[in-house]
Parts: sequence; C-alpha cells; structure tokens
Amino acid sequence: MLELTLKGSKPYYGWMAALAAVVALGFVIYLKQLSFGLGITGLSRDVSWGFYIANFTFLVGVAAGGVMVVLPYYLHDYKAFGRITILGEFLAIASLVMCLLFIVVDLGQPMRILNVWLYPTPNSVLFWDTLVLNGYLFLNIVIGWNVLEAERNGTHYPMWVKPLIYISIPFAVSIHTVTAWLYCGLPGRGFWLTAILAPRFLSSAFAAGPALLILLCLIIRRVSNFDPGREQIQSLSKIVAYAICLNVFFLLCEAFVVFYSQIPEHMAHMQYLFFGYHGYNSLVPFMWTSIILMLLGIVLLVNPVTRRNEFTLAVACVVIFIGTWIDKGLGMISGGFVPSPLHHVTEYAPTLPEIGITLGVYAAGFLVLTALFKMAVSVKEEVQA
Repeated sequence: MLELTLKGSKPYYGWMAALAAVVALGFVIYLKQLSFGLGITGLSRDVSWGFYIANFTFLVGVAAGGVMVVLPYYLHDYKAFGRITILGEFLAIASLVMCLLFIVVDLGQPMRILNVWLYPTPNSVLFWDTLVLNGYLFLNIVIGWNVLEAERNGTHYPMWVKPLIYISIPFAVSIHTVTAWLYCGLPGRGFWLTAILAPRFLSSAFAAGPALLILLCLIIRRVSNFDPGREQIQSLSKIVAYAICLNVFFLLCEAFVVFYSQIPEHMAHMQYLFFGYHGYNSLVPFMWTSIILMLLGIVLLVNPVTRRNEFTLAVACVVIFIGTWIDKGLGMISGGFVPSPLHHVTEYAPTLPEIGITLGVYAAGFLVLTALFKMAVSVKEEVQA
C-alpha cells in the first residue's frame, strides 16, 4: 500500500515538498543546537522544560484523542465511525512521531534516551511513559496497517488484531495519564501537585484530538472523492462539546481550590498566569485568550444550530484546538516553573531557533500524516469504485 503515497496531483507533491523543506530547515537548526547545546534555547536553571515539552504534552493528548473513534466503533459497534476510524488511528501515529521527536530535540544528547532501555528503572514514571508511548505507537501501526489492508482486499482483518485493538484502548488513556503523573509526581511544584491533573489532561485530549480530526475530515472532503460522512462529523462534534465543557469545569474547580484555600504556594502560579506576579505578566494575555477561545468553542458546539453548520463547526474546532494548546502547552509548563519554589521569577520565552526546530518537527509530523491519509483515502476511493 505504500505505493499509494507516491501517486498524487501537483498540489499534493507541492505540499509534500514544502513540508520536506521545512523539515530540512528545522534539521539544520537542530544540528546547530546539537553542536552548541541547549544554550540557544530560552531554557534556564529555573525553567528546564519549555517549548519542546509543551508541544510534546499537547500532542500526547492529540494522540490519545484518537481513542474517541476507536472505542465507539469496536466496543459499542457504532458502525458509522467505521469510515473514519483509520483516520483517527493514523492521526495518533503522526502525533506520536512528533511526540518522540520533541523528546529527542529536548535532550542535550539524543543518545541519552537509550539509557531508559539500557538501565530500566521501573520506579521511574519516565520509564513507564516511554513504554506506553512506544507501545501505543506500535499498536496503532500494526492495527491501522492490517485493518486498511483487509479493507482494500475486501476481507475481514485477521482475528489476532482484535485483542490488539482492545489493548490499544487502555493504552490511549494511559499515555496521557502517565504523562500527567510526570508532573503531579513532583512535590516541589505546587501548580502540578493536584490529583485532578490527569483528568484535566484527558478532557483536553478528548477535545483537541477529535477537533483536529473534524478539521482534517472537512479538508479530505474538499480535496478527494472520499466523504468521511456528515453523521460521523456531527457525532465527533458532540464528543468535543462534552470534553471541552469538562476541561473548563476542571479548570474552574482548580481555581476554586487554589484561591479559596489561600495557600500561597498554589496561588502564586495561578496569579502569575492570569493576573501577573510581582510585575511579571507575559503569559496573562495568552491565558485569557485561551479561556475566551474555549468558552467560544463551547457556545458554538453546545448550540445545535451552530454545531450543524459546518462553517461555524470548523471555527469552533479551530478555537478549541488553539485554546487547549495555550492552556496545556504554554500555561501548563511555564505555570509549573514560574515562580520557582523559592518564589523567584525567571520568565521563559522560546527563542527563534526553538521555534524553527519546533516547526521542523511539526512539518515532519504532517509529512507522515499526509502520507498516511493519502494511503487511507486512496484505499477508501478504490473500495467505493
């Protein structure tokens, strides 16, 4: 089936060439980082995780969001999702590729990642995070390939794939749960020290992942002869609506506990993010923008009229995707480090090299995503014909 990715129109080749160029540019900048060190980034002694880990955290959620089409189709026999299940699995693969690339570029020396496997430490959450991320990637590759190949041949997928499908569902939940435990398992960071962090991560994941999938389905409908289906898109939009409502509710619960308890360690981070702290307020506009975007998305999706209109639905998905990225990317990482446990403020902002490498990673991910979607859509078109 890989040969299907080599056949396409001029716009398809142009898009792939543009992505490849951005990947090459990002790789050149990464070579400079590899030579000079992480000193070219905006990271410091007080803020040791930045733009790379922020995007890693968010994309783990996008990958986990794919389970919202797998679970109804395979467990609850919701046949409508059969048209887009493979798209959700392929989106998870591309997202996980980007996640792993962000981990590589965040390490000063990428060979250090081998230490996780050469010297395994089961008492470390990082060990388990590496295990579930690679395991979920492997499961989606095996499942997606065999299911799509069976569909192309007009047969049922092999029976040994069924147990892997069931295993992939808890794996999808675990990749974001374990990632949340990486943060809330650090007792010195008051902003992350909350039992509700994993539910917050999952609720935003089940909003952002399906929201992106809806946008991709709308694009596929325009650029190919395959229609993912109006019913499928509307069902996904309801999932996004419920998930984003839960995400905002959890955030409000967190704000209530922080400000009602008046514990200085917990209040300082929230104050820095939403109101500024001792004159430092670089993230305040971003965080309030995130809140406004998520609330706007809720209004557009809860209202049946705007949800059924595909233009306003697309707008809702865009604002929810951006809003959750700011909340869980910029806010979650920077908010945990600033201020420090000693209440010192060292603000963080990504440098141009960081942004360039990040764009290169995203381009690599979308290169993989485009190739996988081209393969899936081509098979769907063959079957329809």
